[in-house]
Amino acid sequence: MNTVRLTTAQALVRFLASQYSERDGQEQRLIPGVWGIFGHGNVAGLGQALLQAATTGEADLPYYLARNEQGMVHASVAYAKMRDRLATFACTASTGPGSTNMITGAALAITNRIPVLLLPSDMFATRVAEPVLQQLEGSRGGDVTVNDAFRAVSKYFDRISRPEQLIPAALAAMRVLTDPVETGAVTLALPQDVQAEAYDWPADFFRRRVWHIGRPVPEPSAVERAARLLRAAKKPLIVAGGGTVYSGAETELRAFAEATGIPVADTHAGKGAVPWDHPCAVGGIGSTGAHAANELAKDADVVLGIGTRYSDFTTASHTVFGNPDVTFVNLNVARLDAVKHSAEPLIADARLGIQALAGALADWEVEQEYRDRTRQLIARTREIEEQCFTVGHGPRPAQTEILGALNDVLDDRAVVINAAGSMPGDLQQLWRARDPKAYHVEYAYSCMGYEVAAGVGAKMADPTREVVVLVGDGSYLMMAQEIVTMVSEGLKVIVVLVQNHGFASIGALSESLGSQRFGTKYRFRNGRSGLLDGDVLPVDLAANASSLGADVLHATTVAEFRSAMEKAKAADRTTVVHVETDLYGPNPPAHGWWDVPVSQASTLDSTREAYETYADRKLAQRHYL
Repeated sequence: MNTVRLTTAQALVRFLASQYSERDGQEQRLIPGVWGIFGHGNVAGLGQALLQAATTGEADLPYYLARNEQGMVHASVAYAKMRDRLATFACTASTGPGSTNMITGAALAITNRIPVLLLPSDMFATRVAEPVLQQLEGSRGGDVTVNDAFRAVSKYFDRISRPEQLIPAALAAMRVLTDPVETGAVTLALPQDVQAEAYDWPADFFRRRVWHIGRPVPEPSAVERAARLLRAAKKPLIVAGGGTVYSGAETELRAFAEATGIPVADTHAGKGAVPWDHPCAVGGIGSTGAHAANELAKDADVVLGIGTRYSDFTTASHTVFGNPDVTFVNLNVARLDAVKHSAEPLIADARLGIQALAGALADWEVEQEYRDRTRQLIARTREIEEQCFTVGHGPRPAQTEILGALNDVLDDRAVVINAAGSMPGDLQQLWRARDPKAYHVEYAYSCMGYEVAAGVGAKMADPTREVVVLVGDGSYLMMAQEIVTMVSEGLKVIVVLVQNHGFASIGALSESLGSQRFGTKYRFRNGRSGLLDGDVLPVDLAANASSLGADVLHATTVAEFRSAMEKAKAADRTTVVHVETDLYGPNPPAHGWWDVPVSQASTLDSTREAYETYADRKLAQRHYL
């Protein structure tokens, strides 16, 4: 058997450089590069291996320097999302805090079901010098390290305590990364001494491998059962989720909706699968959903979920589907999601499943009266949107006015990124996506700090698109460091920094729950009240962005914002457009509910009143059985 003598780290680099994914005859690199920050745990292991690969050409695995370990995982997730989960990055970090900084990114990846490979450095496998710097020392056992915290947020976890263990572990990691059902964060913990240990590796370990990602075919009897339920429906509704986009089923979904007349609502991950101005598109559904989608959901008798996991925001905490006899048909590649809400499951790839349903329903469509009602609800929804875009608020503009301006100045291929705060709710109602990649809102984990880092990954995934990061001051202050990475890599990204001097979303939620916006404003501590309700802090986030290397433009009105955006589009480097909006809204009208428990006992009148409202809303909540 031919062997190659390499260190564990060198072998891993060579292995990763030889992995490819394939779907529908299209091959691409599965791991096109490695993100990292070097420290004493990996600088002489993976760091040396990546240097050797770059200088000798023995492996093509580019290295990218991040500024925050969590951020590099977010960048990798955004890249994978843009590539329909067919490619992702590896992320390496130093022993101890460098590695555990990636845990939040791992949780985001697994919650969103997006592949990412994490390579945290670990303690010495030999244990000769322990306890070493940054080691977790416990009295109950010597084999536990801080990296065991990754187990809960990894689809696959392994610790490589001997070089030869890398062979089965690396192959298992690729299996999970390329599995549409099981994909998510994959963690291979690498003790720092093992990274540098040499071994005679079988040469075949480094051969070119193509991981074929198939399309599960629907079972004919399952298609028949699903079609039977849809044929009997008078008011059916489709809920399109992220699986529709990852499958590339947009064309099939649009044709199916046109032929049958079934209106299509979407989740955050599914927005754009059907263009916003399509006659069957009724907008986002759920807690922050649009008027048309939620009104149709109230009466829907059969709901066809396609590639959705039915989060509480999608179901408005189990209140949006109001018909007591509602039945669900779930088309999903994962059985976990296909059987939710006591559904008739159709376990298959979204594209093939839609094609099969279209064939089974070729001679069926909804009644004209239902088409007319859908059209009327869409028209009312457009009126609501225009009111939000042109509210004429002052002296600071409303956030909805800024979103209206963005809708106008960006083309259909521009990617808008957001994750947290009040903007996801506003965007779900107001963003007019015509391209499935144009709406990039991470709302499974809704992680503050995702946005700027995701801008890096999205731009790397498709440099031909304008990438616009929408970030509030709260998320910006949590993680803005990757602006430096944008600059260093020569990436042109537009960052729209919306500053309202507080947490607008949680502030409004706090007020509605009787907590009076406590602790949600960026203010000086008031010496008299003892609370953070003093004057506005003199924080200059625009100056901060400039110090990180970005060009900065300022806007105080909607007209100035439009002008600044045109300048940012014409620029050839990362540009931050800073605009201040009103912390108190107004936001789009609410058409759904979200279950956030309110204190059952309180001395505050505001809390007692909020609980009465909460208890009343709970009456509509139910299991779908």
